Amino acid sequence: MADENTWTFDESLQPREDEVDFDLARVLDAVVLLRAEIPEDAFTGGILGTERVGYGVVIGAGGLVLTIGYLITEAETIWLTTNAGEVVAGHALAYDQATGFGLVQSLGELRAPLLERGSAAAVDAGDEVFVIGHGGRAHALKARLIAKREFAGYWEYLIDEALFTAPAHPQWGGAALVDARGRLVGIGSLLLQEAVGEESEQGNMFVPVDLLEPILEDLLAHGRAARAPRPWLGMYTQYADDRLIVGGLAPGGPAERAGVLAGDLVLGVAGERTASLADFLRKLWRLGDAGVEVPLMLARQGDVLRLNVRSGDRSDFLKKPRLH
Repeated sequence: MADENTWTFDESLQPREDEVDFDLARVLDAVVLLRAEIPEDAFTGGILGTERVGYGVVIGAGGLVLTIGYLITEAETIWLTTNAGEVVAGHALAYDQATGFGLVQSLGELRAPLLERGSAAAVDAGDEVFVIGHGGRAHALKARLIAKREFAGYWEYLIDEALFTAPAHPQWGGAALVDARGRLVGIGSLLLQEAVGEESEQGNMFVPVDLLEPILEDLLAHGRAARAPRPWLGMYTQYADDRLIVGGLAPGGPAERAGVLAGDLVLGVAGERTASLADFLRKLWRLGDAGVEVPLMLARQGDVLRLNVRSGDRSDFLKKPRLH
């Protein structure tokens, strides 16, 4: 992400108080800057880095902050900065791998307003929305919701109805997606190339806030959702040219230990052919909980291979947060 102090949106792209039907200043101040430091030996350090910067949204009294989970995964130290410039330490309460959400609790008084949660079901493609980053109007963007559709990620991640917006916000991680009434409807996750009409331009993907409601109490009480963990392979699979290709492997993960190699083609799972990455993930997860044996059919240099992979629980590979 670009340095937060070296850029601003053009005035024409920024929301204005007289153009919106909500308290714009309050919404802007509900978004905080989040900086996380991760140990050098962390499992995700090589992929996500050991210094991560993004945003969080204050959603609860007492300084409860909602963000995107990859910012705080294995975090040892977290700092939250308000628009007023106050800096408060935070603690990683929870990271939910199925949704991608992360929760942070401020460890001191976080003098920022909370943002009311709405519902992604209340916004439709074509609606005006606002992407809010830390730093006030200069880092807030007027945008359009261009699609609500399935998203499958190579890191074994699937959202049935993600939210896609354009134009793109350059600092998307943990940004707030706000509807026309100033309510939070999504949390920023990715920068993607998206189709807008007959053109293609960069846009952002947001995780719908609706996915938080069924699991919030469990995340607060136990640090994870009550559901059983899904089987995880540690296999970074991408869909390209109508093929599923293993682009990489988590070091020491289940797939690597079972003999899967980068470059293998994924043909099927448990005797069923796979048509797409989303189809592959759904068939994988239907086999049972983490620990279930996963029969894979692969192609390697013209040969068809059948490997059994003993799946794992992804969280077992991650460093757990410590309360200082």
